[in-house]
Amino acid sequence: MDTNHMNTKIEKLDKRLELAYAGGGQKRVDKQHAKKKLTARERIDYLLDEGSFEEMGVMVTHRTTDFGMDKEIYFGDGVVTGYGTIYGRLVYVFAQDFTVFGGSLSETHAEKICKIMDQAIKVGAPCIGLNDSGGARIQEGVKSLGGYADIFHRNVQASGVIPQLSAIMGPCAGGAVYSPAITDFTIMVEDSSYMFVTGPNVVKTVTNEEVTAEELGGASTHSTKSGVTHVTSANDIQCLEDVKKLLSYMPQSNRETPKKMPYTIGDELREHLIDIVPEDNHKPYDMHDVIKGIIDEDSFFEIHKDFAENIIVGFARLAGRSIGIVANQPLQLAGCLDVKSSIKGARFTRFCDSFNIPLLVLVDVPGFLPGTDQEWNGIITNGAKLLYALSEATVPKITIITRKAYGGAYDVMNSKHIGADLNYAWPTAEIAVMGAKGAAEIIFRREIANAENPEEKLKEKETEYANMFADPYRAARRGFIDEVIYPKNTRRKLIKAFQMLEGKEVNKPKRKHGNIPL
Repeated sequence: MDTNHMNTKIEKLDKRLELAYAGGGQKRVDKQHAKKKLTARERIDYLLDEGSFEEMGVMVTHRTTDFGMDKEIYFGDGVVTGYGTIYGRLVYVFAQDFTVFGGSLSETHAEKICKIMDQAIKVGAPCIGLNDSGGARIQEGVKSLGGYADIFHRNVQASGVIPQLSAIMGPCAGGAVYSPAITDFTIMVEDSSYMFVTGPNVVKTVTNEEVTAEELGGASTHSTKSGVTHVTSANDIQCLEDVKKLLSYMPQSNRETPKKMPYTIGDELREHLIDIVPEDNHKPYDMHDVIKGIIDEDSFFEIHKDFAENIIVGFARLAGRSIGIVANQPLQLAGCLDVKSSIKGARFTRFCDSFNIPLLVLVDVPGFLPGTDQEWNGIITNGAKLLYALSEATVPKITIITRKAYGGAYDVMNSKHIGADLNYAWPTAEIAVMGAKGAAEIIFRREIANAENPEEKLKEKETEYANMFADPYRAARRGFIDEVIYPKNTRRKLIKAFQMLEGKEVNKPKRKHGNIPL
């Protein structure tokens, strides 16, 4: 082949790549930057290791001729797809390009996303979606809707097989919201992203409610009210950093365990743990202090931080090992379990179990939150979700009871009876059917009623019951607690215990899948 002919061919390729890399053109790129948003390619460049991105489908164009669309053709069709590495780990990624048709999803745009998802499942590597899209491309009608459904179907097939992370870095509305909802974690950017099934205009028409896009489905709304988003980030850069950090606690797929960080075991005593639980068992304390005193320094990555704050969930490291933590929070609702906290704890538990991440459960729970609001909103089936998730989990599971473990909530919070491998209690633990006051009122009702001073009698009987039951020793005598430990030894015990449980295997009965109480 003569050189001139080859040069012409190369020029043709150069021209096409130049057009593809230009996205929707400089004017639209400037608009994206004016909104303090990075472009799709800038996001991928920041997320992945330098020079590691390999693009797929850069020449793809849409196939629509209606509404003059045949005159508007962009290479790549509004989404950048491919693979690369994050800290040397293979990942697949797609980033919607808002500068091309507002990042709207067409048939070919969806095909590109499906292609990398199929490959991620086959290879066994995480799939990360950077969402920034006006929704379905209306000019394509049902073809774009079919494209969404193709993606949803793959999200479901990949669930529990490979980690799936969704970053919402712009609009995400209508059918588009269901893909992030099926993925494992959703991260939203404050003030520049929103998610809703129907937008403010439709809401106004149907229900006559006046609401802004931010109020209806902004990062703040979904991180506090609905729990749709797991993490919020201040801006695009922070969001991509959060994606990287979150990924570091996970394995490549369900066939692997998370990578251990180098750690040399030394003196693991934590003397200050003894000072955290107050003497007065009605006084709250911050369970974060207990978590900090147990885990590797600065290794806690909290999930759903501002949602259902009466339970804490998140990832941490213990002697370099990735673990998931589920912990009651006495600072909020006295640590009671309610509808939202049960759902939050259950979803996180199931993720950890799917990806071989051991679970640590910290317990200080006076029971389930009483009231008509809870009962009418299904605390029975919702509370059962957490019970189901912890019972179903086969990863190493260790429980520490720091203070209260009352009633059904004792059972639910990873008790020995539902399959916990090791159950420890601090000397401050109180394991009983209910609090001493309530128990005394029932057991000694007649005695109290007939007493000269009922109030004084109640106090006396309350003390009597507390002395008998408000400690961990009856449960330890039964073997429901494996050991009552000194708080200062907690970290040391856990490091050894998780190490010991490394080879744990559970053979479950053959079934298609269970029926979690949804």
